[in-house]
Amino acid sequence: MSQLKRTPLFPVYEKYGGKTIDFGGWELPVQFSKIQEEHEAVRSRAGLFDVSHMGEVMVKGKDALSYIQMLITNDVSKLEVNQALYSPMCYPDGGTVDDLLVYKLADDEYLLVINASNIEKDVEWMKKHLEGEVTVTNVSSETAQLALQGPLAEQVLQKLTDTDLSHIGFFRFHKNMDLDGIQALVSRTGYTGEDGFEIYLSPEDAISLWDKILEAGKDEGVLPCGLGARDTLRFEAKLPLYGQELTADITPIEAGLGFAVKTDKVEDFIGKEVLKDQKENGAPRKLVGIEMIDRGIPRSHYPVYAGDEKIGEVTTGTQSPTLKKNVGLVLIKKEYAELGQELDVEIRGKRLKAAVVKTPFYKRNKK
Repeated sequence: MSQLKRTPLFPVYEKYGGKTIDFGGWELPVQFSKIQEEHEAVRSRAGLFDVSHMGEVMVKGKDALSYIQMLITNDVSKLEVNQALYSPMCYPDGGTVDDLLVYKLADDEYLLVINASNIEKDVEWMKKHLEGEVTVTNVSSETAQLALQGPLAEQVLQKLTDTDLSHIGFFRFHKNMDLDGIQALVSRTGYTGEDGFEIYLSPEDAISLWDKILEAGKDEGVLPCGLGARDTLRFEAKLPLYGQELTADITPIEAGLGFAVKTDKVEDFIGKEVLKDQKENGAPRKLVGIEMIDRGIPRSHYPVYAGDEKIGEVTTGTQSPTLKKNVGLVLIKKEYAELGQELDVEIRGKRLKAAVVKTPFYKRNKK
């Protein structure tokens, strides 16, 4: 049995009551208190996550822009320095290699943030498609990442810095922010459907910053949060999880990510023909939300039926902590994707009724 990988924050999990699980080869906390409590903290106050398992890749060189444009579906040419964007990265058949964030650090320097379970595969893919004057460097082991998420995130983090955080817009970042003596890249991004920040810093500083943020957020009721709440939060906001809503067999168009597929950008990109066709003529399948009518919780990979025909499967499902309803995301044939359409989900050998509903299941009130 190979040794599970650990983040620089592993030593403090125990102090805060973290219960760890094997998550794609990493020993990570699924929860610190209760998943429900952590979920509610992020929706109403703020929660702090260790996301140091995520991968970071530095792309530099005079051809960095054209190289990234060829690699991903979104349009990086629109980015200003200190701005980020979200994008899928696809195979020639339109299936998804990964979904990632691109940070523009300078005209010839970009930071790509990729999913933990895909680090080796992604870096290999990027190197295989190298062209022009570009270097691709995996800096994952030199980078820790914390995420402070929730409506009070700004108020809490502001206590640790003189930089006015209200000036950092959504998907913008500040490269060398001083957080009580710790240097970090602070980005207004997140994976919870709430306002908040993702903080990239040196692994040596991770424990210290973790403690400082929790101390600063004591009065606001900030909780350390695990992967359990991260998953229910992102699911309610319909943010895809690679391996579930996106895979090598699922295109970004099927997953409802057409906004991040720019088939009109000047450069050709891998998978463009298939994705252009799906964007213009519709994809054969569609990711939609369902709510159970019968009692039962739809879980990943449960089959979905219309009458006797199997039309797809559940990608993620749970009892939504915010809505207190049993809901799921399902990838099904597009002809059954209309709102209100009744379907059956097979749960433990029984077919139970569900209906297609609007997504995301949760949307925050923006001030």
